[in-house]
Amino acid sequence: MTVDLRKVRNIGFIAHIDAGKTTVTERALFFTGRTYKLGEVHEGTAVMDWMAQERERGITITSAATRASWKGHRINIIDTPGHVDFTAEVERSLRVLDGGVVVFDAVAGVQPQSETVWRQADRYRVPRICFVNKMDRIGADFDKTMASIRRRLKAVPVPVQHPIGAEDQFHGVVDLVEEKAWFFERGGASGEMREGEIPPELRGETARVREEMIERIAENDDSVLEQFLAGETPAPDEIKAALRRATIANQAVPVVCGSALQSLGVQLVLDAVLDYLPSPLDVPAVVGKTLSGDGEAERRADADEPFAALAFKVVSDPYAGRLVYFRVYSGSMKAGASVYNPTKGARERMGRIMFMHANHREDAESISAGEIGAAVGLKNTFTGETICDEKQPVVLETIRFAEPVISVAIEPSTRAEQDKLTDSLIKLAEEDPTFRVRYDQETGQTVMSGMGELHLEILVDRLKREFNVGAAVGRPQVAYREAITRPARARGRFVRQTGGRGQFGDCALEIEPGDQGTGFVFENRIVGGAIPREYIPAVSKGAEEALRNGVIAGYPVMDVKVAVVDGSFHAVDSSEMAFKIASSMAIKDALAKAGPVLLEPVMELQVVTPGEYLGEALADLNSRRGRIRSMEGHGDTQVVEADAPLVEMFGYATDLRSLTQGRANYTMEFGRYEKAPESTAQAVARSA
Repeated sequence: MTVDLRKVRNIGFIAHIDAGKTTVTERALFFTGRTYKLGEVHEGTAVMDWMAQERERGITITSAATRASWKGHRINIIDTPGHVDFTAEVERSLRVLDGGVVVFDAVAGVQPQSETVWRQADRYRVPRICFVNKMDRIGADFDKTMASIRRRLKAVPVPVQHPIGAEDQFHGVVDLVEEKAWFFERGGASGEMREGEIPPELRGETARVREEMIERIAENDDSVLEQFLAGETPAPDEIKAALRRATIANQAVPVVCGSALQSLGVQLVLDAVLDYLPSPLDVPAVVGKTLSGDGEAERRADADEPFAALAFKVVSDPYAGRLVYFRVYSGSMKAGASVYNPTKGARERMGRIMFMHANHREDAESISAGEIGAAVGLKNTFTGETICDEKQPVVLETIRFAEPVISVAIEPSTRAEQDKLTDSLIKLAEEDPTFRVRYDQETGQTVMSGMGELHLEILVDRLKREFNVGAAVGRPQVAYREAITRPARARGRFVRQTGGRGQFGDCALEIEPGDQGTGFVFENRIVGGAIPREYIPAVSKGAEEALRNGVIAGYPVMDVKVAVVDGSFHAVDSSEMAFKIASSMAIKDALAKAGPVLLEPVMELQVVTPGEYLGEALADLNSRRGRIRSMEGHGDTQVVEADAPLVEMFGYATDLRSLTQGRANYTMEFGRYEKAPESTAQAVARSA
């Protein structure tokens, strides 16, 4: 069945933890008729929070996909986590979505994770609308939230609604585009709305806000600007069309408001999704690389184009087996057909095609451009890989994930479960690109790495529940890094002479600190053929591998420029292996001369505490080598923003609760790597 792509929306709900994303999604599913009973996060009955761990903790851990219909349009929805430990779920969802609904708490405004998800959406140029939620709570302030969006996100929010009342008096909104009011029936799940006239006491204020809205739109649209300058008022349809164009171009962000928990205004959010967020036809055609890597190939959202899709998630389903979620960018594909994975150079069979509703599956005969589905049978396709038509292959841009910052040693409860534990960890690592597992040869331990304590705690819990593997976990370890502080030069010579052909490699390397975030950069400065060209890649490979183990404590060395400047070779004995080993020897020697330093991960955290406990919270942060960046008061509450080393933050949640009688909370995310104090470096080196 061909789908009218103009009537398709691929959207995600993204926000800070506890802003109300899952509650908004649950209400959207109820009002679209997708579900017939309201699910509640706090009761553990939310459809989209289907994992046992999500229902127990009242948080979203894994992104869940579903689809619904609203006013003749199909909306594919992904509900994403808000906790920073699960930021990979947001990253991969935004990579394949056409639009996003960013949910804000009307009391707290822009919070730390709001900024993180906003930056992720900027990276993938995802058009957004904003929903200011919890307007019925004490302290809710629509204008203050708008100001924080402008100040902290550097965005251009354009309110298309104005609240009628606030806090417990919030009972409706004024539609600034259509110039009419919607009044909400409070109390329960009915979500009924009644259209009416704008209250007389609000007419002056809404006229002013409406003029500001048109002025904002005119800044980005010539047709509205002409009418505005001529003193004319654009028609509602012209305002919507102009704001839609500005939204899709990421020049403006429409803002609506309501209260999802009380079912107030959620239908208007769905209307805004249709009015302002793009269909697959409105976003630019996806551009990929040809198999040779030197050309580009464009794929338009059209069922008649060659098939191209991106796998963005892998799930080990206990019933269906290995499920691969994917977004189709062009063409169509039938169940049972063969597809090609150009990353692996392998042909795969798409056994079954399914559309997902959280953890429920609906089989489909085929899937076409603009749709999001899942497949069984793609055994060798992983997150970020392309599947396409073998006759016209293309490699789409992959998904980049943050590096893990925390590690723990894990071992099975009984020796008999060792193989089962290994298999289970491999399956979890397939699902989650920010989860890594490795075997430490020196200690004989299995080490798993992730984004935070909660991340690893959830994974260990899943091992017990889903894979029936009992596991004991050691104390968390910090993922340190190493760096150099000055340039250095060294020469590596690898000479082995046995009875027959020997080994000979000789190269001189110069290393210097690179700019932050540049990683490993290699340059060939050989002149006169001192090292033949065919051995240069081996020199680069040897240097890159040697930098994975620094000289202080064996941690990877960050941001280094390496140049091969001289060397020699033997016509018979030289080989790629010899030059690779010689390069590795030169790097080890150069690192020792280049002023190596240990880097530690520094976390950015926001602590929200009642004012009476501010002193205790600050004293505790100081004891953890924390640096206060800012403090801001919101009524009786103090918001502290600080930086602190990850190694000092283990067990912080428990300590903060005991210091503040459980009334304070905090959020923490990875910020950057910084030079560790000498005492820390020495302690880490001794324990390495």
